[in-house]
Amino acid sequence: MEKRSVLLFGIHMHQPVDNFDETIERAVESCYAPFFSTMKSFGGFRFSLHCSGWLLQKIASGYPSLFEDMREISARGDIEWIGAGYYEPILSSIPSKDRVGQIEMLNTLLEKLFGKRACGLWLTERVWESSLVSDLVKAGMKFSMIDDYHFLASGFEQERLDGYYFTEDSGEKIALFPISRKLRYAIPFESPKSSIEAIKEAGNSANGAAIIFDDAEKFGMWPRTHDWVYGRGWLEKWLSSIMQDEEIVTMHYSEYLESHRARGIAYLPNVSYFEMGEWSLEADDAVKLEEYRDKMGEELFESEGVKFLKGGIWKNFFVKYEESNRLHKRMLELSGRKYRSAAYKDALYRLQTNDVFWHGVFGGLYLPNLRDNAYRYLCICENIHYKDREAIELYDCNMDGYDEVKAVSADMIARFDSANGGQLVELLHRKSLFNFQNVLRRRKEAYHEKILRAEDAEEEKAHTDDSIDTIHTANAKVSDEIREALIYDWYPKNSFIDHISDDSLNLESVRECRFWEYGDFANQPFVCRVDEGSIEFVREGGIYFDRSWRTILKKRYEIEDNKIAFTIDLHSESPERYIYALELNLHFADISEVEIDGVPFAEERTIEGLDSFTLHDPYTATRIRFESGMSFTLYACALRTVSQSEEGYELTTQGMTLMLAFPFHKSSLIEGKMEIEDV
Repeated sequence: MEKRSVLLFGIHMHQPVDNFDETIERAVESCYAPFFSTMKSFGGFRFSLHCSGWLLQKIASGYPSLFEDMREISARGDIEWIGAGYYEPILSSIPSKDRVGQIEMLNTLLEKLFGKRACGLWLTERVWESSLVSDLVKAGMKFSMIDDYHFLASGFEQERLDGYYFTEDSGEKIALFPISRKLRYAIPFESPKSSIEAIKEAGNSANGAAIIFDDAEKFGMWPRTHDWVYGRGWLEKWLSSIMQDEEIVTMHYSEYLESHRARGIAYLPNVSYFEMGEWSLEADDAVKLEEYRDKMGEELFESEGVKFLKGGIWKNFFVKYEESNRLHKRMLELSGRKYRSAAYKDALYRLQTNDVFWHGVFGGLYLPNLRDNAYRYLCICENIHYKDREAIELYDCNMDGYDEVKAVSADMIARFDSANGGQLVELLHRKSLFNFQNVLRRRKEAYHEKILRAEDAEEEKAHTDDSIDTIHTANAKVSDEIREALIYDWYPKNSFIDHISDDSLNLESVRECRFWEYGDFANQPFVCRVDEGSIEFVREGGIYFDRSWRTILKKRYEIEDNKIAFTIDLHSESPERYIYALELNLHFADISEVEIDGVPFAEERTIEGLDSFTLHDPYTATRIRFESGMSFTLYACALRTVSQSEEGYELTTQGMTLMLAFPFHKSSLIEGKMEIEDV
């Protein structure tokens, strides 16, 4: 019988750069090693493979048995290697020269390890913009894989998506293969028989192809998949059935490109997969989008609604999360420098790794270790650039219309934002390559609605012989601790935040961010001036009590070596007595190891009658000492977020909130310093 269904099967392997060793070990043991061990037994099954450069190097140097399996399968011609950015960046979010550089860097590694170069590209998170075309062509790419959703959102019918299309930009042309969403959800979650039926259905037209390219981690690392794929033999049964089925032939993407004609030409919108568009929306809008989809019904959505019902674009994450935008714009600043040594470029490329810039079903931006890694690479670039030079620079780095100030000393790099209260938004300790200001704000996420609606924790569903849940459909357990931690901050969690409050300010209200606020200084713009080594921020605002009372706040900073000296000059026409509270939010790699004045931090503390305190951080081997000329009460508590991951809901400590409460009546002058000392 003539074979008529062409299976274009590909997998994508990636771990965030410098991810925990135990995570890599688990990925290898539960997923990568058994996958390639199984594939080795099925010679002649042709498939395509993309592995991010950092992970491929990690496997080559640390997991010889796995690497040899990959080399053997590649040498016999079964693997077609697929390129991408070496450190897995979202290509549309990085400058043109870095796109081409990262793609070439991975191709150089493939040539070194396997003697092969890629001519096809895995588009990270399938984030498409037509402006990529010329850079992909320049990097030697002939084709790429994106979701069928891209085509459906542009008006194509599903039955026309069993082959590739050409697209162009400014006359440069590249082929695009639409990945089948139906196959992504069937493989490996449906039974081998059902999955094979889906393959035949997807590629049953003349010269048609069933197109699938998806995460390798689905084959053993996602929850419940290891037992399903290997323990219960899904992968072996699936491969055996395909190899014995005369109606299916496996083929490489490049082979199909050479042997089959294009379906035509296509111009696609700036989208990723549907779920990504949903995640990039603000929480309330994401909830509404889900409601619209539910009202439409799955059948109508799949047949018609998918063309018209859309979420946001990937770059919305820079709007949704100011912490992501801040890091991204710093990356663009570093990339824009003309002189870039090999060490500088490598650190920059590592910083461009996509995972830290967004959040969906995976932890992403919510994972402190990923942000720590990103700021480490950023600091390496800055150390190379500035060396021993000191500087104060005033510029709009965030591209929000307001200036930021960067102060560079021998020991630290401090950045202040005029758009947000003249506050400290970055505090890089140059020796330890650590950003003590790397704190994430607690904000509402769309999936918090599910937590609030959830009944008592449910047991996980047991899978059947026919299917298992994907991470998109599984029911996550919800604990009381998770529910109680749903607290939202109405301002960014920077440092040197100014509050005008009253007796409602206490440890509980600080933790829950619900003390009374009379002033308008905590999240409003200040006017910035830089003069002879000092930085001044001024706001003519108000205190709003029984009426509006004119209030002026001036903040002055001076940075020298390891010290930030500050002066806070506050004057108000209000006759009432208040509490002026200065809020610091500091990030530590392991808050449980931090000591306040020699006492281990135990999530919450109130200390009265202080004029100074010291934080000892063993991880960076530093002490942060804060001094003030006035007595204050210190409220200290952990700042924890609730996020989702492929495992369910997670409670993560993002930093430590330190609220310094001073009595205030009409005027106050507070002078002090924050100093970072090496231990």
